[in-house]
Amino acid sequence: MQIQATVLPGVWRLILAPHRDARGEFMRTLCRDTLCNHGLVTDFPQCNLVRNHQRGVLRGLHFQREPHAETKLVHCLLGQLFDVVADLRPESATYGQHATFELDGARDEVLYVPAGCAHGYQTRSAESLVYYHMSHPHTPTAEGQVRWDDPRLRIAWPTLPPLLSPRDAAAAPFAW
Repeated sequence: MQIQATVLPGVWRLILAPHRDARGEFMRTLCRDTLCNHGLVTDFPQCNLVRNHQRGVLRGLHFQREPHAETKLVHCLLGQLFDVVADLRPESATYGQHATFELDGARDEVLYVPAGCAHGYQTRSAESLVYYHMSHPHTPTAEGQVRWDDPRLRIAWPTLPPLLSPRDAAAAPFAW
């Protein structure tokens, strides 16, 4: 597993190293020692699986407030995603900025999203399967979100209008 920095401090691409042979492939998707050697979170007590059944589904931008803030490992197992991380950490040099990533089930990579960042994605394929590792169990009272079309972020979502949940459609812009 290789770890590559991105334009947002603390957001990392984890490039997996599959072992392939005539039977198929095997790869490690989580390695505590590798993450620990880079000073990253290594405890993920909750995992979530999301199935999306059409192109244009937008989920996000979600986060949890302290003391329940969570680091996420996001792995697209099937299909393609337009993935977004927004930096909500006031002490960060990139506070109020976002970065986009193309996650693809055909590529062997995982996105590491640190606590203090909002995360969301839009499906680019008719079917997708997304697997999350979460560093903190979901806590409904700590839920937060940034509106998908927050005017400060100006995210160029690929499919408009997006297919949103009622909760995401009703989200307010972030109080910057």
